[in-house]
Amino acid sequence: MKTLGIYIYATWIVILTIPKLWKVKKIPDDSYSDKARQIYHIPAQVSQKVIIKTKSNVNVRGEENLIDQPVLFVANHQSLFDILLLLGYLDKPIGFIAKAEIKKLPIISSWMKQMKCVFIDRSNRRAALKVIDDSIESLRSGQSIVLFPEGTRNDGQSLKPFKPGSLRVGMRSEVPIIPIAINGTHNMYERNGNKIKPTQLTLSIGKPIYKEEYANLKSQQLASELQERINMMLNNK
Repeated sequence: MKTLGIYIYATWIVILTIPKLWKVKKIPDDSYSDKARQIYHIPAQVSQKVIIKTKSNVNVRGEENLIDQPVLFVANHQSLFDILLLLGYLDKPIGFIAKAEIKKLPIISSWMKQMKCVFIDRSNRRAALKVIDDSIESLRSGQSIVLFPEGTRNDGQSLKPFKPGSLRVGMRSEVPIIPIAINGTHNMYERNGNKIKPTQLTLSIGKPIYKEEYANLKSQQLASELQERINMMLNNK
């Protein structure tokens, strides 16, 4: 009953954002970084409320590594709750490279479009290539983007190999790349038979990797470097 109650609560507070969504749609995109700051606090508050409702505790590390410019965040992917954790506690306007299926979710998909999220149809290779261009456009407009280079959720125990092709988004846009380690979300939901339980969650923010540092790297080398950094943060519990 607790899990169902949290779903109902989350659905209700998302519905309550509809009037704010209408107002957000009227804000011009001329300087998107300004619009992003006006948008961000709404999904951040919703995400925090849902996490708090689960009675989970959140520990954020490495906040000093956040920088005041668009970046590509590269994170491991443990759970459905990763997006809520990032939105609620990263304290920076962000969009996501997300599965095309999310477009079917009312209200949420509209918010994601306003946040310049990019949707990927993994069954369509040609469309997947276009995602790189769309993501670069979002970054250059002033929006930071979160990428899950594993491509799918892991088991919460070990990282899946990072897909190097996905990192072309950061390399071609030449923005700083910041690794993020998410720990605990798998225990919160998936490992518990898809029933929500209170958990200790940790969000670790690594040091930025600037274009001067990755300019001469191949995408596979960069993928290995990011995976190693995230793995080190996960093991530093």
